[in-house]
Amino acid sequence: MLTIDMICQAKDRIAPYIYETPLLRIPVLDDQLGCQVYVKCENMQKTNAFKLRGAINRLLTLSKEDLAKGVITASSGNHGKATAYAAKCLGLKACVVVPNTIPKIKLDGIRGYDAEVIFAIPSERTAVAKSIRDERECTFISPYDDYEIMAGQGTIGLEIMEQLSDVDTLVIPIGGGGLIGGISTSIKEMNPNIRVIGVEPTNTCRYTKSFAAGKRVKLSSDSTSVADGAGTLIPGERNFPIVQKNVDEIVTVDEEYILKGTKLMLNSGKILIETTSGLVIGAVLQSKLKFHSEEKVVFLLSGGNIAMDGFI
Repeated sequence: MLTIDMICQAKDRIAPYIYETPLLRIPVLDDQLGCQVYVKCENMQKTNAFKLRGAINRLLTLSKEDLAKGVITASSGNHGKATAYAAKCLGLKACVVVPNTIPKIKLDGIRGYDAEVIFAIPSERTAVAKSIRDERECTFISPYDDYEIMAGQGTIGLEIMEQLSDVDTLVIPIGGGGLIGGISTSIKEMNPNIRVIGVEPTNTCRYTKSFAAGKRVKLSSDSTSVADGAGTLIPGERNFPIVQKNVDEIVTVDEEYILKGTKLMLNSGKILIETTSGLVIGAVLQSKLKFHSEEKVVFLLSGGNIAMDGFI
Protein backbone atom coordinates (compact mmCIF):
# COMPACT_ATOMS: atom_id res chain seq x y z
CA MET A 1 0.00 0.00 0.00
CA LEU A 2 1.21 3.51 -0.84
CA THR A 3 0.51 6.31 1.64
CA ILE A 4 1.25 10.01 1.89
CA ASP A 5 3.35 9.24 4.97
CA MET A 6 5.58 6.98 2.86
CA ILE A 7 6.01 9.79 0.34
CA CYS A 8 6.87 12.34 3.04
CA GLN A 9 9.40 9.92 4.54
CA ALA A 10 10.88 9.38 1.09
CA LYS A 11 11.25 13.14 0.62
CA ASP A 12 13.43 13.40 3.72
CA ARG A 13 15.33 10.21 2.90
CA ILE A 14 16.33 11.12 -0.65
CA ALA A 15 16.93 14.85 -0.16
CA PRO A 16 20.76 14.56 0.03
CA TYR A 17 20.88 12.67 -3.28
CA ILE A 18 18.57 14.59 -5.64
CA TYR A 19 17.79 18.06 -6.93
CA GLU A 20 14.55 19.83 -6.12
CA THR A 21 13.83 20.53 -9.76
CA PRO A 22 12.47 23.87 -10.98
CA LEU A 23 8.86 24.51 -11.88
CA LEU A 24 8.97 27.09 -14.65
CA ARG A 25 6.32 29.37 -16.11
CA ILE A 26 6.48 29.31 -19.94
CA PRO A 27 4.11 32.08 -21.12
CA VAL A 28 5.33 31.88 -24.73
CA LEU A 29 3.41 28.58 -25.02
CA ASP A 30 0.13 29.85 -23.53
CA ASP A 31 -1.57 30.60 -26.85
CA GLN A 32 -0.52 27.33 -28.48
CA LEU A 33 -1.58 25.18 -25.52
CA GLY A 34 -4.59 27.25 -24.44
CA CYS A 35 -3.73 27.65 -20.75
CA GLN A 36 -1.21 29.11 -18.33
CA VAL A 37 1.72 26.81 -19.03
CA TYR A 38 4.01 25.57 -16.27
CA VAL A 39 6.57 22.79 -16.61
CA LYS A 40 8.07 20.63 -13.86
CA CYS A 41 11.59 20.01 -15.10
CA GLU A 42 12.60 16.49 -14.13
CA ASN A 43 14.73 16.57 -17.28
CA MET A 44 17.03 18.72 -15.11
CA GLN A 45 17.22 16.11 -12.34
CA LYS A 46 20.47 14.28 -11.64
CA THR A 47 20.68 11.52 -14.30
CA ASN A 48 18.33 13.78 -16.34
CA ALA A 49 15.11 11.99 -15.43
CA PHE A 50 12.68 11.56 -12.54
CA LYS A 51 13.69 7.93 -12.06
CA LEU A 52 16.46 8.73 -9.57
CA ARG A 53 13.89 9.60 -6.90
CA GLY A 54 12.39 6.13 -6.83
CA ALA A 55 15.63 4.25 -7.36
CA ILE A 56 17.57 5.91 -4.54
CA ASN A 57 14.58 5.65 -2.21
CA ARG A 58 14.27 1.92 -2.86
CA LEU A 59 17.97 1.30 -2.29
CA LEU A 60 17.94 3.31 0.93
CA THR A 61 15.19 1.05 2.32
CA LEU A 62 17.16 -2.18 1.76
CA SER A 63 18.82 -4.01 4.63
CA LYS A 64 22.62 -4.07 4.94
CA GLU A 65 22.55 -7.74 4.02
CA ASP A 66 20.64 -7.07 0.81
CA LEU A 67 22.81 -4.09 -0.08
CA ALA A 68 25.92 -6.24 0.21
CA LYS A 69 24.58 -8.65 -2.43
CA GLY A 70 24.09 -5.89 -5.00
CA VAL A 71 21.08 -5.01 -7.13
CA ILE A 72 19.74 -5.77 -10.58
CA THR A 73 17.07 -4.09 -12.65
CA ALA A 74 15.45 -4.12 -16.08
CA SER A 75 15.07 -0.80 -17.83
CA SER A 76 14.46 0.95 -21.12
CA GLY A 77 17.16 3.39 -20.06
CA ASN A 78 16.33 6.03 -17.47
CA HIS A 79 15.62 3.71 -14.55
CA GLY A 80 18.77 1.78 -15.34
CA LYS A 81 20.82 4.96 -15.34
CA ALA A 82 19.21 6.04 -12.07
CA THR A 83 19.81 2.67 -10.42
CA ALA A 84 23.43 2.63 -11.60
CA TYR A 85 23.99 6.14 -10.23
CA ALA A 86 22.26 5.36 -6.93
CA ALA A 87 24.26 2.15 -6.52
CA LYS A 88 27.51 3.97 -7.18
CA CYS A 89 26.61 6.62 -4.59
CA LEU A 90 26.10 3.88 -2.02
CA GLY A 91 29.08 1.78 -3.08
CA LEU A 92 27.01 -1.12 -4.43
CA LYS A 93 27.28 -3.44 -7.41
CA ALA A 94 24.58 -2.90 -10.02
CA CYS A 95 23.53 -4.87 -13.09
CA VAL A 96 21.09 -3.46 -15.64
CA VAL A 97 19.25 -5.56 -18.22
CA VAL A 98 18.40 -3.31 -21.16
CA PRO A 99 16.50 -3.83 -24.42
CA ASN A 100 18.66 -4.38 -27.47
CA THR A 101 16.90 -1.32 -28.92
CA ILE A 102 18.13 1.05 -26.19
CA PRO A 103 19.21 4.51 -27.47
CA LYS A 104 22.98 4.95 -27.35
CA ILE A 105 22.75 8.03 -25.12
CA LYS A 106 20.91 6.02 -22.45
CA LEU A 107 23.28 3.07 -22.75
CA ASP A 108 26.29 5.35 -22.37
CA GLY A 109 24.67 6.91 -19.31
CA ILE A 110 24.27 3.54 -17.60
CA ARG A 111 27.81 2.46 -18.39
CA GLY A 112 29.10 5.81 -17.19
CA TYR A 113 28.19 4.80 -13.63
CA ASP A 114 30.10 1.50 -13.86
CA ALA A 115 27.07 -0.79 -13.97
CA GLU A 116 27.18 -4.18 -15.64
CA VAL A 117 24.97 -4.15 -18.75
CA ILE A 118 23.17 -7.17 -20.22
CA PHE A 119 21.10 -6.97 -23.42
CA ALA A 120 17.76 -8.71 -23.96
CA ILE A 121 14.79 -8.70 -26.30
CA PRO A 122 12.60 -5.78 -25.09
CA SER A 123 9.66 -7.96 -24.05
CA GLU A 124 11.95 -10.35 -22.13
CA ARG A 125 14.17 -7.95 -20.20
CA THR A 126 12.30 -8.25 -16.90
CA ALA A 127 12.25 -12.05 -17.06
CA VAL A 128 15.97 -12.09 -17.82
CA ALA A 129 16.70 -9.76 -14.90
CA LYS A 130 14.67 -11.86 -12.47
CA SER A 131 16.39 -15.03 -13.64
CA ILE A 132 19.79 -13.46 -12.94
CA ARG A 133 18.50 -12.24 -9.57
CA ASP A 134 17.65 -15.80 -8.63
CA GLU A 135 21.09 -17.02 -9.70
CA ARG A 136 23.01 -14.30 -7.86
CA GLU A 137 20.63 -13.90 -4.90
CA CYS A 138 20.69 -10.13 -5.33
CA THR A 139 17.75 -7.69 -5.11
CA PHE A 140 15.59 -6.83 -8.12
CA ILE A 141 14.73 -3.12 -8.29
CA SER A 142 11.49 -2.73 -10.22
CA PRO A 143 11.24 0.32 -12.49
CA TYR A 144 7.70 1.03 -11.31
CA ASP A 145 5.86 -1.90 -9.66
CA ASP A 146 7.02 -1.18 -6.11
CA TYR A 147 5.57 1.01 -3.37
CA GLU A 148 8.91 2.53 -2.38
CA ILE A 149 9.64 3.36 -6.02
CA MET A 150 6.27 5.10 -6.24
CA ALA A 151 6.91 6.88 -2.94
CA GLY A 152 10.10 8.32 -4.38
CA GLN A 153 8.33 9.50 -7.52
CA GLY A 154 5.52 10.91 -5.39
CA THR A 155 7.92 13.46 -3.91
CA ILE A 156 7.49 15.37 -7.18
CA GLY A 157 3.90 16.02 -6.16
CA LEU A 158 5.01 17.43 -2.82
CA GLU A 159 7.41 19.78 -4.60
CA ILE A 160 4.77 20.93 -7.07
CA MET A 161 2.40 21.85 -4.24
CA GLU A 162 5.17 23.82 -2.54
CA GLN A 163 6.02 25.60 -5.78
CA LEU A 164 2.49 26.24 -7.12
CA SER A 165 -0.14 25.57 -4.49
CA ASP A 166 -3.00 26.83 -6.69
CA VAL A 167 -2.27 24.51 -9.60
CA ASP A 168 -5.45 23.38 -11.39
CA THR A 169 -4.29 20.46 -13.53
CA LEU A 170 -1.31 18.11 -13.89
CA VAL A 171 -0.49 16.34 -17.15
CA ILE A 172 1.83 13.35 -16.68
CA PRO A 173 3.30 10.73 -19.04
CA ILE A 174 2.43 7.09 -18.31
CA GLY A 175 4.58 4.00 -18.75
CA GLY A 176 4.21 1.31 -16.11
CA GLY A 177 2.48 3.70 -13.73
CA GLY A 178 5.12 4.44 -11.10
CA LEU A 179 5.38 8.16 -11.85
CA ILE A 180 1.69 8.95 -12.12
CA GLY A 181 0.85 6.54 -9.29
CA GLY A 182 3.19 8.30 -6.91
CA ILE A 183 2.38 11.87 -7.94
CA SER A 184 -1.38 11.33 -8.01
CA THR A 185 -1.27 9.88 -4.49
CA SER A 186 0.49 12.90 -3.04
CA ILE A 187 -1.54 15.42 -5.04
CA LYS A 188 -4.97 13.95 -4.30
CA GLU A 189 -4.13 13.66 -0.61
CA MET A 190 -3.31 17.37 -0.44
CA ASN A 191 -6.05 18.63 -2.76
CA PRO A 192 -8.51 16.16 -4.32
CA ASN A 193 -9.87 18.90 -6.60
CA ILE A 194 -6.67 19.09 -8.65
CA ARG A 195 -7.17 17.29 -11.93
CA VAL A 196 -4.59 14.61 -12.80
CA ILE A 197 -4.38 13.55 -16.45
CA GLY A 198 -2.24 10.72 -17.79
CA VAL A 199 -0.90 10.56 -21.34
CA GLU A 200 0.38 7.48 -23.15
CA PRO A 201 1.30 6.64 -26.74
CA THR A 202 -1.47 5.31 -28.97
CA ASN A 203 0.93 2.55 -29.98
CA THR A 204 1.45 1.37 -26.39
CA CYS A 205 -1.82 2.33 -24.70
CA ARG A 206 -1.76 -0.31 -21.99
CA TYR A 207 -3.64 1.84 -19.46
CA THR A 208 -6.36 2.92 -21.88
CA LYS A 209 -7.07 -0.71 -22.76
CA SER A 210 -6.82 -1.83 -19.14
CA PHE A 211 -9.24 0.86 -17.95
CA ALA A 212 -11.72 -0.18 -20.64
CA ALA A 213 -11.42 -3.83 -19.59
CA GLY A 214 -11.48 -3.11 -15.87
CA LYS A 215 -8.34 -5.18 -15.39
CA ARG A 216 -4.70 -5.16 -16.45
CA VAL A 217 -4.28 -5.88 -20.15
CA LYS A 218 -0.97 -6.89 -21.71
CA LEU A 219 -0.07 -5.53 -25.14
CA SER A 220 1.51 -7.65 -27.86
CA SER A 221 5.30 -7.87 -27.69
CA ASP A 222 5.71 -5.97 -30.97
CA SER A 223 4.02 -2.81 -29.59
CA THR A 224 6.54 0.04 -29.75
CA SER A 225 6.61 3.82 -29.67
CA VAL A 226 9.05 6.62 -30.36
CA ALA A 227 8.39 7.46 -26.69
CA ASP A 228 10.65 4.60 -25.61
CA GLY A 229 10.28 5.41 -21.91
CA ALA A 230 6.57 4.60 -22.16
CA GLY A 231 6.96 1.22 -23.79
CA THR A 232 5.86 -1.00 -20.91
CA LEU A 233 3.47 -3.68 -22.16
CA ILE A 234 1.29 -4.06 -19.04
CA PRO A 235 0.39 -1.80 -16.09
CA GLY A 236 2.17 -2.65 -12.87
CA GLU A 237 0.23 -4.85 -10.46
CA ARG A 238 0.67 -2.35 -7.60
CA ASN A 239 0.32 0.69 -9.84
CA PHE A 240 -2.93 -0.15 -11.61
CA PRO A 241 -5.40 0.21 -8.70
CA ILE A 242 -3.72 3.43 -7.58
CA VAL A 243 -3.98 4.92 -11.06
CA GLN A 244 -7.60 3.75 -11.30
CA LYS A 245 -8.41 5.51 -8.05
CA ASN A 246 -6.53 8.78 -8.47
CA VAL A 247 -6.24 9.63 -12.16
CA ASP A 248 -9.12 11.62 -13.63
CA GLU A 249 -8.48 11.00 -17.31
CA ILE A 250 -6.11 9.16 -19.64
CA VAL A 251 -5.57 10.14 -23.27
CA THR A 252 -3.47 8.70 -26.08
CA VAL A 253 -1.15 10.47 -28.51
CA ASP A 254 -0.07 9.44 -31.99
CA GLU A 255 3.61 9.20 -32.92
CA GLU A 256 3.50 12.30 -35.12
CA TYR A 257 2.27 14.46 -32.26
CA ILE A 258 4.72 13.03 -29.74
CA LEU A 259 7.50 14.32 -31.99
CA LYS A 260 5.71 17.63 -32.54
CA GLY A 261 5.38 18.12 -28.79
CA THR A 262 9.04 17.35 -28.24
CA LYS A 263 10.13 19.80 -30.92
CA LEU A 264 7.76 22.54 -29.75
CA MET A 265 9.24 22.46 -26.27
CA LEU A 266 12.73 22.85 -27.75
CA ASN A 267 11.98 25.39 -30.48
CA SER A 268 9.54 27.62 -28.57
CA GLY A 269 10.08 26.73 -24.91
CA LYS A 270 13.87 26.41 -25.31
CA ILE A 271 13.87 23.26 -23.16
CA LEU A 272 15.37 19.98 -24.37
CA ILE A 273 13.22 16.97 -23.49
CA GLU A 274 13.04 13.36 -24.58
CA THR A 275 10.11 12.01 -26.52
CA THR A 276 8.36 10.49 -23.50
CA SER A 277 8.12 14.01 -22.10
CA GLY A 278 6.83 15.15 -25.49
CA LEU A 279 3.69 13.10 -24.86
CA VAL A 280 2.22 15.71 -22.55
CA ILE A 281 2.62 18.53 -25.06
CA GLY A 282 1.61 16.36 -28.00
CA ALA A 283 -1.70 15.56 -26.32
CA VAL A 284 -2.71 19.22 -26.56
CA LEU A 285 -1.39 19.64 -30.10
CA GLN A 286 -3.49 16.64 -31.17
CA SER A 287 -6.54 18.24 -29.52
CA LYS A 288 -6.86 15.38 -27.03
CA LEU A 289 -6.83 17.91 -24.19
CA LYS A 290 -8.39 21.35 -23.94
CA PHE A 291 -8.09 23.90 -21.13
CA HIS A 292 -9.44 27.37 -20.39
CA SER A 293 -7.10 30.33 -20.76
CA GLU A 294 -6.72 31.00 -17.02
CA GLU A 295 -6.20 27.36 -16.06
CA LYS A 296 -2.84 26.72 -14.40
CA VAL A 297 -1.55 23.52 -15.96
CA VAL A 298 1.68 21.79 -14.96
CA PHE A 299 3.17 19.59 -17.68
CA LEU A 300 5.50 17.00 -16.20
CA LEU A 301 8.73 16.82 -18.22
CA SER A 302 9.87 13.37 -17.16
CA GLY A 303 13.32 13.29 -18.74
CA GLY A 304 15.85 14.77 -21.11
CA ASN A 305 18.03 11.86 -22.18
CA ILE A 306 17.93 12.37 -25.92
CA ALA A 307 20.60 12.66 -28.59
CA MET A 308 20.37 15.59 -30.97
CA ASP A 309 21.61 13.61 -33.99
CA GLY A 310 18.81 13.48 -36.52
CA PHE A 311 16.37 15.19 -34.16
CA ILE A 312 16.31 18.77 -35.40
